[in-house]
Parts: sequence; C-alpha cells; structure tokens
Amino acid sequence: MGSPVNEIGRVNNEGPVHHVTISKAFYLSKYVVTQKQWHEVMGDNPSHFKGDDLPVENVSWDNVQEFIKKLNKKENTHKYRLPSEAEWEYAARAGTTTRYSFGDDDSKLGEYAWYSENSGNKTHPVGKKGANPWGLYDVHGNVWEWVQDEWHYTYNGAPDDGSVWEDGSSASRVFRGGGWFSVAGDCRSARLGPGDRSHSLGFRLLQEA
Repeated sequence: MGSPVNEIGRVNNEGPVHHVTISKAFYLSKYVVTQKQWHEVMGDNPSHFKGDDLPVENVSWDNVQEFIKKLNKKENTHKYRLPSEAEWEYAARAGTTTRYSFGDDDSKLGEYAWYSENSGNKTHPVGKKGANPWGLYDVHGNVWEWVQDEWHYTYNGAPDDGSVWEDGSSASRVFRGGGWFSVAGDCRSARLGPGDRSHSLGFRLLQEA
C-alpha cells in the first residue's frame, strides 16, 4: 500500500510503502452509489448534477453514515459500510503495483476514467469506461470516493490488517480515487472534514462477507 518515492505525481502523504494483509473477506460494489440508489434509501437527492444513473455526490461523510445506517436497517443486516482506505486501495489496484490499475501510461487514462481531459466538467453515468482487472468501474475518475478512515499525514503506524484507521487523532476523513475535474495522475488520497460536501465526491459500498 502507498506509492514509491520515485513515482510520478507522488506527494509525501502517500508513504511509506508498507505491506498490508487483508484479514477479512469482503465484497465491494462494482459501481459507486448512484442517485437512484440514494433516493430509494434517503428519499432525496442532494447531487449537483442530476440523473438516476449518475453518481450521487454533494454528500458528506456524515451523510453517508446515515445512508448506511438506513440501508442496513432496511435490509435487516449490519454488513454494509464504507471500505477502509486499505480495502479500497487493495480493490482498486486489483493485484497491480503500477500507477493505475491498467498500467503507468497516462495516455490510456481516458479509456478508464472521466477526468479533466474528457469529462466536460460534469459527472457521467457509472460504468461507461473500462473496469479494472477485478471488474470495478470508475476507480480512477468520475467522482472521488469517501472511505471510513480518519486522515493521517503518513502511513506510519497504520494498521497492517486492512482495518479502518480510527484513533481519534484527526477530525478529517479520507477520500480516494479521482474526480471529473482531476488532472492525469491525480488519483491520490485526500481529506475533508466529515461534514464537508463536494459535487465531485461520492462513495462506494462495502459488504462484509
């Protein structure tokens, strides 16, 4: 997990590279949550760009926690949650160690992601670009994705079992991937407060196995 010091576009908070062994099996949604799915659970649609098959966005981390609570209650389960940052990266990389899940070449990014060069400054219906090797769509673009972890400036002290890193040291939460406005290579971890929203930020659901 993390990026090597010589990787193009790297910033300091992407290291150090460290080994993580995912301790528990999980399923991760092949698509980010859509506006239709959000509306079916929450009864509203906070998104800036409107469309049933578009990613839901303009939702805070706190909003997502409420969505998950209601979804679990609706389906009489406790298995839905946000992925940890390690689980997200594991699934997004899909066994690769390159800059992107499809390799290192920026020129191929448009085949897999909606980003600043091809998005037209808006989101697009989920699943219209190429999937990563494990069948997940839009991990490099369209909208950034909330994960469960608190923000830490480096990975020093991070869990090595893939679990969520919540130690109370930060008020900010992590999001990963890339958004419709992102430049090539800007598929990095980032942070916002749990109450903050952006029309380039959504989420993907994890279901515990």
